[in-house]
Amino acid sequence: MKISYDTEVDVLDIRFIDKKEECEVIHLSDQVTLDIGEKGKLVAIEILDATELIPDLIQKGIKIENLIASH
Repeated sequence: MKISYDTEVDVLDIRFIDKKEECEVIHLSDQVTLDIGEKGKLVAIEILDATELIPDLIQKGIKIENLIASH
């Protein structure tokens, strides 16, 4: 998993699968999209205007808790 935040465009990208693959894009809102890959796997979540949705993003950063990764 890779989490990145681009301060220039205020985009938070959470990637669960790093390899390139063709995805279906599902727009949950104007700011949040899901990339769905083969067999319905969640590939990525993209949040536009991230500091609007997560006001303390820059000050507090991102905290990950209880993450269990398996293949």
